[in-house]
Amino acid sequence: MVPPPQAIRRVLLVVNPAARRAGRDEAAARAAFARAAVGCDVARTERPGHAAELARAAVAFAPPAPGAPSPGPAGGATRPGYDALFTLGGDGTAMEVVGALAGSGIPVGILPGGTGNLIARTLGTPLGVAPAVAALLAGGAAEVDLGSIEAAGGTRRHFAFAAGVGIDARMIEETPAAWKRRLGVLAYAATAARAVLGGRRFRARVVVDGEVIEREAVAVLLANFGAVLGELIHFGPGIREDDGFLDLCVFSPDSTADAVRVMWRLFRKDFRDDRCVIYRAGRQFRIETTPPHVAQADGELLGRTPLVAHVVARAATLLVPQR
Repeated sequence: MVPPPQAIRRVLLVVNPAARRAGRDEAAARAAFARAAVGCDVARTERPGHAAELARAAVAFAPPAPGAPSPGPAGGATRPGYDALFTLGGDGTAMEVVGALAGSGIPVGILPGGTGNLIARTLGTPLGVAPAVAALLAGGAAEVDLGSIEAAGGTRRHFAFAAGVGIDARMIEETPAAWKRRLGVLAYAATAARAVLGGRRFRARVVVDGEVIEREAVAVLLANFGAVLGELIHFGPGIREDDGFLDLCVFSPDSTADAVRVMWRLFRKDFRDDRCVIYRAGRQFRIETTPPHVAQADGELLGRTPLVAHVVARAATLLVPQR
């Protein structure tokens, strides 16, 4: 982690008004920025993809902060007027902004405004909006890799945490909206437990930097971060978000006993050789399944297999709390 590239004095807050508690959370975020003497403009999304449009427009055309010298053209583009962009919505909103700013060096702060808040949890950000604002303003910036993934039909996006098919995608696809409203992240946990015990298998063929892997599986995951839920579950050995690689994890339990053993080892960070697990680090991936399966990326449904993915090294600058 490195300090933010400059003091944060003015930010754009991109809000998804359809998110749970959006109005209350926006008010809390505005108040927290005001307490920190940070100017905050708000832009609200109106449709899928709009968060990315708002981020690109802010970078290209935002005026400078009050009292700052007038920017001159730099390579034909106007200097950004915001020191950072913050997102308030689900992981999908966050990744639209992160993807739009990939390679720009402009830091993004991800506030917990959705149901799962997977990315915020992974970064160790407090789950209250006001504490999250304070922690990110006082923290540093981390340059992290991104995955770029494309599903059948041409749907494409970046992901920061993980993408995959099988249990994780079923968790997103099959969790009822009423459960999410009532239980929050626990609703996903309940669906995931049901999927693990159900053991629905499929044939997977994965090509990793030219190596072909074929086997029956219940989940195929491309991980960028190594752990989830406050490091409660670790996916595999040596997974780092800034090493220029994505890490393939293929889980193939044959029985409920196998599934329990594999989950127990993930809890304990026990990555000894296991016939039910394959790990590979790589830069280029192709994932095919029989039959075709729905995929997810950072908790958002993407489309069906086959999938093509690659790593974009150190493409995102994310604000993170001090550790």
